[in-house]
Amino acid sequence: MSLGSFRIPKDIVFGEYALEYLSTLEGKKAMIVTGGNSMKKFGFLDEAKTQLEKANIEVEIFDGVEANPSVETVESGAKAMSIFEPDWIIALGGGSALDAAKIMWAFYEHPELKFEDIIEPGSLPKLRNKAKLVAIPSTSGTASEITAFSVITDTKKHIKYPLVSTEMIPDIAILDPALPAKMPKHITANTGMDVLAHAIEAYVSTAASPYTDALAIQAIKLVLENIVTAYEHGDNMEARNNMHNASALAGMAFTNASLGLIHSLAHKIGGEFGITHGLTNAILLPYIIQFNRKSTDKVSKLEKDLGIENLSSCIKELNEKLDIPLNFKDVTEVDMNEDKFKEVLVRMSENAYNDPCTATNPRESDPKIVEMIYTSAYYGKDID
Repeated sequence: MSLGSFRIPKDIVFGEYALEYLSTLEGKKAMIVTGGNSMKKFGFLDEAKTQLEKANIEVEIFDGVEANPSVETVESGAKAMSIFEPDWIIALGGGSALDAAKIMWAFYEHPELKFEDIIEPGSLPKLRNKAKLVAIPSTSGTASEITAFSVITDTKKHIKYPLVSTEMIPDIAILDPALPAKMPKHITANTGMDVLAHAIEAYVSTAASPYTDALAIQAIKLVLENIVTAYEHGDNMEARNNMHNASALAGMAFTNASLGLIHSLAHKIGGEFGITHGLTNAILLPYIIQFNRKSTDKVSKLEKDLGIENLSSCIKELNEKLDIPLNFKDVTEVDMNEDKFKEVLVRMSENAYNDPCTATNPRESDPKIVEMIYTSAYYGKDID
């Protein structure tokens, strides 16, 4: 029997007004890392700053992290940290801000590092020599506040790299449902389906355990029971709170059980076309469930536990309720040009197969099989 482990942040603070926990921190300087304007627009950036100043902590802000954080952005953030010298890094915003803050933290603590030095899973050196990390998500989706993962884009190679190290698990996760309550409908849908993908992949993963299974199943149930309400009634705080907790539970599951082909394929098609990660996962989910069920009985076990006949069909119906297309060719968010899709398919499939998430997928594959899955999802053809 192989040795197992289970790791999550030391402290998880959740519920309404959880943001006030920042006023209890002890330290001298904090750098807040955030994205575009939403955290400022809705007052959460000022609120975070105010709470930190109550703790007599000097605050500086690094903003402008893009939707798919690049190597250049994390290097820029690390330089700003090296000048300011914070002992707390506060990641505030969507998954992109949280992912970027993790790698900025690594480069701040180890200025000699180059991006290629940390691509291999587990290659990150020890952190917490200079600072600790607090993660405050504004979306109920990536669960970056819980996980050992960060996704950074190499814009020159058009590849999203999932970076993995338990060193990156934040010291404190703050889950305040007031933040995701401000999400637009389409982001609620996309990030919510990302939660579902995390939970389902963790459940069927070859590295799953009784600990991760329990968390994954509860996350799946919470999503199925609450995502449509959160989408249609954004101010329903009960649904928002349940989705925020579902995201964290799924994060606890997948950071310990890893993921699978849904994320492998999503990372690479996202790198090629710039399509939103959660939207990509939502489209891929039914097809990869169809592919995987021939090699694991856990899909049918999950269906029995949920009281549904067919999981992939259920997810397609859910996508329709959330106004998510059932294939990539119908995506309007970005240009999913058919000629470009065919042009990059072989390279994209090779890169997806080599993604670290492929290793724990329950059914084995190869680049040709990945091509088949991409093609099925592009045209909306079920996998027998």
